[in-house]
Amino acid sequence: MSTVWIDAPGRLRIAPAQRPEPGPGEATVRVAYAGICGSDRDVFAGTRPEPYVRYPVVPGHEWSGTVASVGTAVDPALVGRAVVGEGFRNCQVCDACRRGDANLCTAPYAETGFTEPGAWSEWLRIPARLLHTLPDGADLRSAAGLEPAACVAAGCRSAAVVPGERVAVVGGGMLGLLAVQLLRAASPAELVVVHPRTGRAGLAKACGADDLVTVADAARFAGRFDAVLETAGAPGAAHQAVTLTRRGGRTVLTGIAGGADTGLVPADLVTAKATIHTVFGAPPRAWTDAVRAFAAGILDPGRLVTHELALDDAAEAFRILTDEPGTAVKVLLRP
Repeated sequence: MSTVWIDAPGRLRIAPAQRPEPGPGEATVRVAYAGICGSDRDVFAGTRPEPYVRYPVVPGHEWSGTVASVGTAVDPALVGRAVVGEGFRNCQVCDACRRGDANLCTAPYAETGFTEPGAWSEWLRIPARLLHTLPDGADLRSAAGLEPAACVAAGCRSAAVVPGERVAVVGGGMLGLLAVQLLRAASPAELVVVHPRTGRAGLAKACGADDLVTVADAARFAGRFDAVLETAGAPGAAHQAVTLTRRGGRTVLTGIAGGADTGLVPADLVTAKATIHTVFGAPPRAWTDAVRAFAAGILDPGRLVTHELALDDAAEAFRILTDEPGTAVKVLLRP
């Protein structure tokens, strides 16, 4: 079995996997599937901000697996359980952690797959307190998408959609289509996806959207929606999300656009009495939301998997994400 290392920007290496022994409070997980996303591309390209990556690193913050062994002070009943896990290695004692915002921990940044060894390997060692157990017989291929689903669940919490409201999702990628699945469970009167390509319409409707409109056509919906969730992370997406929101409505921004997005005008926000929420990662409560929705059959990240490759083909996975943006939604690696 193999482990993928990124030794430095642009330098990817395949090495034999070494099974780590769990220390006190830790678990060793046999990885079933690991996802690849835009932040992994940033690690490979060297465009992730310096405080948020430490080379050499084993990537992989989206994953699923089975607990193989546990260290002392960990319930031995975890062995054999299907699990996913939070990535932030939070301190548990700062003010943010104590109020439940572990994703905003004030301790020095540490996260699986960025500063700590991730799941692009057969084995992953992780603090057992970060694990979320899954139902017996859970589809681990689908469960590998629960990390982005947890981030989206945090956004859906902020959107606070109630039955009968009109809702839009800006962005029809992995995050946007996971959001559609979760938001459909709130019984909106209308649920629209805004995406550059109409070819994503069939998948969006399969996830629960009523319609997909292009970015250019979305202008006719200005001021229509009670809540808008932005997941695109593209320049101009935040401005479009605000524009689509009715006066007094709620806008949730989850994407981080490259370059300056100058479309947000404070005077416009004030006169619209806009409520703007932002999302960074996922606190434990959002992980709980995502895992429960998955267990209940409301959330199925597996329907968004478009490519599945062996771990040794990690370089090809990066190529697919770069060269096939119209067809690639979620690429999974399997040890």
